[in-house]
Amino acid sequence: MKYSMNLADNWRFRQTGEGEWLQAKVPGCVHTDLWANNKIADPFYGTNELDIQWIDKADWEYETIFDLTEELFQQKNLEMIFAGLDTYADVYLNGQHILSADNMFCSWKVDIKPYAKKQGNQLLVSFRSPIKEDLPKLEGLGYDLPASNDHSEDGGLGEKRISIFARKAPYHYGWDWGPRFVTSGIWKTVQIIGWTELQITDLFIRQDQLTSQTATLTAEIGVEAEQEWQGKLRLETEGLILEKAVQVQRGNQTIELEFTLENPKLWWCRGLGEPNLYQFKVNFLQAEESLAEKIIRTGLRTIRLVRKEDEVGKSFYFELNGVPVFAKGANHIPNDSFLTNMTYERYRHEIASAAESNMNMLRVWGGGIYEDDRFYELCDEYGIMVWQDFMFACSMYPGDQAFLANVKREAKENVKRLRSHPSLALWCGNNEMDSAWAHYIENIGWGWKQAYSQEIRDKIWADYEEIFHKILPNIVEEYSPEIDYWPSSPMSELTGDERQHSTYTSTSGDMHYWDVWHGSKPLEDYKKVVGRFMSEYGFQSFPELKTVRTYAEETELELASPVMLHHQKNGRGNQLIKEYMEQYYQEPKDFPAFLYMSHILQADAIKTAIEAHRAHKPYCMGTLYWQMNDCWPVASWSSMDYYGRWKALQYAAKNSYRDIVIIVEQINDQLNLKIVSDKLQDIKSSIQLTLYDFSGTELWNYNKDVLVKSNTVTEVDIFEVNKILQESNPNNVALQATLETVNHQLDQKYHYFTKTKDLFLEIPQISIEYPKEDDHTILVSTNTFAKNIWLDAEREGIFSDNYFDLIPGIPKKVTFLARDNGQSALVLENPGILTVQSMADFVKRD
Repeated sequence: MKYSMNLADNWRFRQTGEGEWLQAKVPGCVHTDLWANNKIADPFYGTNELDIQWIDKADWEYETIFDLTEELFQQKNLEMIFAGLDTYADVYLNGQHILSADNMFCSWKVDIKPYAKKQGNQLLVSFRSPIKEDLPKLEGLGYDLPASNDHSEDGGLGEKRISIFARKAPYHYGWDWGPRFVTSGIWKTVQIIGWTELQITDLFIRQDQLTSQTATLTAEIGVEAEQEWQGKLRLETEGLILEKAVQVQRGNQTIELEFTLENPKLWWCRGLGEPNLYQFKVNFLQAEESLAEKIIRTGLRTIRLVRKEDEVGKSFYFELNGVPVFAKGANHIPNDSFLTNMTYERYRHEIASAAESNMNMLRVWGGGIYEDDRFYELCDEYGIMVWQDFMFACSMYPGDQAFLANVKREAKENVKRLRSHPSLALWCGNNEMDSAWAHYIENIGWGWKQAYSQEIRDKIWADYEEIFHKILPNIVEEYSPEIDYWPSSPMSELTGDERQHSTYTSTSGDMHYWDVWHGSKPLEDYKKVVGRFMSEYGFQSFPELKTVRTYAEETELELASPVMLHHQKNGRGNQLIKEYMEQYYQEPKDFPAFLYMSHILQADAIKTAIEAHRAHKPYCMGTLYWQMNDCWPVASWSSMDYYGRWKALQYAAKNSYRDIVIIVEQINDQLNLKIVSDKLQDIKSSIQLTLYDFSGTELWNYNKDVLVKSNTVTEVDIFEVNKILQESNPNNVALQATLETVNHQLDQKYHYFTKTKDLFLEIPQISIEYPKEDDHTILVSTNTFAKNIWLDAEREGIFSDNYFDLIPGIPKKVTFLARDNGQSALVLENPGILTVQSMADFVKRD
């Protein structure tokens, strides 16, 4: 039998050896503990970030006093487990040094039986400054390593970028959307466990063969025993109980138990089926008494990355249970600069938002963390596949033996921790490092390698290959062979020559496309550059006004104010938003209008990209925009701000990621009409095109019955634009496209024949009919054409649709889903007081 206790109470902290002890929270970190004790101001407010950079130069210590229960103290084996220490730490129990830690991403377990007493145990965790720890490593290396997103200058270090030496979340050192808060602390739980005879250390259900008829499985059970033991092993799951006599040797070992399930319920991603999950429980029994037990929840599925040569290059798509899947989703970053602020409800809101937005994949990007177990459990439940980067991004890393050994330990532990999640779809070595260094082509990449002699270049690249072409793939192959490994994103293929780098070709591998935004190319260029799998691209916006006001005063609400520039970590970000806005929209009347207009701009940009990618199915089989979320309130590429508030982009993604979408594409004087389906069945439908003027008068109409073909693109028709418009003014008309079955609308889109800035937008009178009792439907109507209607609710939550266009005489029904802190992620509710505005309300008028 195993006994345990959590050490979560009665912690205190201080700067090492100095000053008063202050109350601490565990899990937590120094920054949040100082904030809670009113020793620093809100780190997110104004430019406060710059005032607290001293924290990471100091050493800190945490202490607690605890007693052990009689049952726990009497166990023959007594272990202390730190699930996460950030980052360089020494731990002392009753004055005895018991462990040293040097990796934020690892757990640490130590035998405390020789040092523990029943009452009055003193536990001290001493954290060394990651800055002081790693500066000597830079000096010892003799040359800088590239780390372009390390905001060393904000930390008072000048050009000394040392983030690459610490196995710690890279984004803590700053990024082009995030602040520099180099944290220290006990960031995960501290637990003491006691056991006698044996304990289960791991449980993994290996899927040897899986069909819709039979699942052939093997339970791999990690066991640790004090001495030789004989007894019974029992495995239980739905409708199945297996028992086996076993003999366990002293020490650590793995016991395997093979079994089959008939007619297994497969795990499917959102849109293709139910994300079915099984619970497996194993017990070691002595005379029917359980000595050790472990439960795991997992799903049964096959998933593989398909890299198949075709007439233009090589495919890049995921095949789930034998079905090719078009991946629809976004890149995920950590939800907070201070990870211990995260709650289950915040995780659930993000994953529920992804599912509500018709996504089926999130990419856990390599500059953050291997996410909390809750994140993956929610992805399992909601049917969201996970592209999982290892935690390396936009830098080159050292290759000394101590660093490599640390990487191996980290990779092994996290691969084993995450491998049972059916949502896990891919292991990826790093973010953008292959393309940034571009070893095999001299004049491409980010200009990194040109700063070094050939000897140092070769050393840096050899260190890179050791980690990403040897260590990581070998660990994946050993511990998670069901999941494919991809060395770097983006990359064409692992060839060892110039064909390897993603900039060489867009016809193979995955692609990051940033010429729109960083390269200032027009939004229309999203249609011109489409790769096999678009794993990164993005466009910025500000958060909404209520979020901006959490970090800025009224007097600072202007684009170039110090606070606005500080909460914009991309150098030209604010100016780029302004320049793009001037190209496509009328001038906003004030700063709040600018915020709104930035939402529309971002949504239109990413909608253009998504629909271009989907229209190229099956050549292109994935689109993951940058980025889903934020780690603090900021202007960024996110579709959902720090507080979980949906921007216009999140609604645009929801509509553009529907399982069946209409694509209306204008190329010069022609209009191409397509339907993209991710469904696995053909669907009989009808499509209607109607041209309206802005008063709601119907000017032209087209109807056609269409068989929407499964899992592909159906070409519907091609039109001459002048035959649709006839004598109509393109600045005063909207083309509505509606796809329906007998009793269900599959999709509806609006197309315009000119830029939004050229549309004749009068200020509409928008009417709202509020929900009646027991009816949560809100009816929205207008007296003249309304562009990008924004419904703003008193309560926190989301609408079924928002930022939508509306034709007079065609009211729209919407519902409101409130954020709920109880059991449900989003709950159908009354929104409270509603504010309604449209684009015409925000433009500057003479």
